[in-house]
Amino acid sequence: MIMRIEWGDAGGLRARGDVAGAGRLCSYSIEDTIMSTHEQVTEHKSFSEPDETREFSNGKAEILKIGHCEVGRFTFKPGWRWSNDIRPLAQTPSCQAPHFQYHVAGKLAILMDDGTEIIAGPGDITSLPKGHDAWVVGDETVVVVDWFGASNYARKV
Repeated sequence: MIMRIEWGDAGGLRARGDVAGAGRLCSYSIEDTIMSTHEQVTEHKSFSEPDETREFSNGKAEILKIGHCEVGRFTFKPGWRWSNDIRPLAQTPSCQAPHFQYHVAGKLAILMDDGTEIIAGPGDITSLPKGHDAWVVGDETVVVVDWFGASNYARKV
């Protein structure tokens, strides 16, 4: 799957490429321009009061519903690994949620199904298509903010 997010002519976000089966950037499908189909309103929320919290072995996903989207803050404790802690919930061989993440704290190793390896740390941004494993590197808790894969992440099947 190849997907490119860009600013449209009118300043709104636009998605191009094959997005079939990729999930959703927000809680509605991506057509031409995100803001052309939904009126933007002023909102303010904080992860100190998430709309939903999904706890799992060695971590949690806190979800905020804002701007017709769902944004997640994922916290992974040392020892967390997707294939050990989330696979039983997802029931898939690798993570099938695409992600667009800002890494706040800790180091996260990512192994794509195609063999590509990444280690992301504080200040990094990662764009990850479906098909990967990930795990905490070292003894520091990992915190990431995810704008793409939060809707169904760690949701029990």
